[in-house]
Amino acid sequence: MDSSDIQRKKVAVIGGGLVGTLNACFLAKRNFQVDVYEAREDIRVAKSARGRSINLALSYRGRQALKAIDLEDQIVSQGIPMRARMIHSLSGKKTAIPYGTKSQYILSISRENLNKDLLNAVEKYPNVKMHFGHRLLKCSPEEGVITVLGSDKVPKDVTCDLIVGCDGAYSTVRSHLMKKPRFDYSQQYIPHGYMELTIPPKNGGYAMEPNYLHIWPRNTFMMIALPNMNKSFTCTLFMPFEEFEKLLTSRDVLDFFHKYFPDSVPLIGEQALAQDFFLLPAQAMISVKCSSFHYKSHCVLMGDAAHAIVPFFGQGMNAGFEDCLVFDELMDKFHNDLSMCLPEFSRFRIPDDHAISDLSMYNYIEVTFSRIRYHEAVLRWHRQRKVINKGVFFFGTLIAMSSAYLLIRSTSPRPLDYLRRPWDWVTNFHNTICFPANSMESLEIFNVISRR
Repeated sequence: MDSSDIQRKKVAVIGGGLVGTLNACFLAKRNFQVDVYEAREDIRVAKSARGRSINLALSYRGRQALKAIDLEDQIVSQGIPMRARMIHSLSGKKTAIPYGTKSQYILSISRENLNKDLLNAVEKYPNVKMHFGHRLLKCSPEEGVITVLGSDKVPKDVTCDLIVGCDGAYSTVRSHLMKKPRFDYSQQYIPHGYMELTIPPKNGGYAMEPNYLHIWPRNTFMMIALPNMNKSFTCTLFMPFEEFEKLLTSRDVLDFFHKYFPDSVPLIGEQALAQDFFLLPAQAMISVKCSSFHYKSHCVLMGDAAHAIVPFFGQGMNAGFEDCLVFDELMDKFHNDLSMCLPEFSRFRIPDDHAISDLSMYNYIEVTFSRIRYHEAVLRWHRQRKVINKGVFFFGTLIAMSSAYLLIRSTSPRPLDYLRRPWDWVTNFHNTICFPANSMESLEIFNVISRR
């Protein structure tokens, strides 16, 4: 495409959250005409920010995307390095588990501040226009038309060359693609919900060590705390909804915390804990998968709209940011040809995004809410490695025997019966060999992925 053709391209980005605004920056750099439609009001001027406020863990993948739009240094300067996890036992003992080497860390970032910085960045492009308070009513990608509803309550049709759905786990864009043939979709709510609390500053400083992700693992309960720039910590309590529903009074809440998180009570404060617990109900967590991520050359999904994941790997935002970076790299490769770029984006990105979704769910099941003894986790880890090593040898032998069988069959009218269909052994091996739960392996994967 020549530059004059690029200038004529109109892109509608649905969703002005983290992935939507980052995407708008990438597209604006390519000289597209970009319109961003966000259902909420502008969070920079809103009296109160609505939606999720969980602190985010920014890792290498997310930083690379920010670097590509010259925003990495600004965002990193506002983050707090977390070099290890600090595990708080029920007895009050604390144990640090590093993410990697001393030079490796992840950053605690405020979701709200990051969104504001991205909004400021995207508005610096003259070819981008933000439309706050505009809700998507209808999406017709084959016609290149979307219908939005603004503050005047009058539906308006907008034509565009590309629709980019960045409108979150409950994506309206995706709901329209689901009506298309051969579009696969699945979702799963986990039994746990989450609730946010705050550990305020103490004597003008942090109440705990700031350069850690603090974790209180308690069987089916867990609480984490991430440091903020204002010396406070944002705490997130994860717990089955049925347990949340048992805590009906302030006394119930205080008794619960004194029993399961005793060292956190003086940090949060009894009065604040009893009040803040009932400010908002526990929120649900959903895992979403779909395929494909695109429709012809007219529409593409990114971020949670394509692959919402549970937060137990801390990679939701980083995966969404990497979507934007990968798409931009493919646009370079295919010279802005959307008919080539969109199918390749789905082909290339779906395996990775589904994998991090599976890893997040696996970590939720096997590590986060387990009382497996630590030495048993180590033993399981070693046992599985032995099984895997035996499996590699087995499959290598199987391949060799299969090749021999095919050679015999091609040269003999009556091949040996006992070598017939050796690949059936794979099914038998899978069904009879028990792969033990692998908490240590999950922890090892978590360390690698978290810092990347």
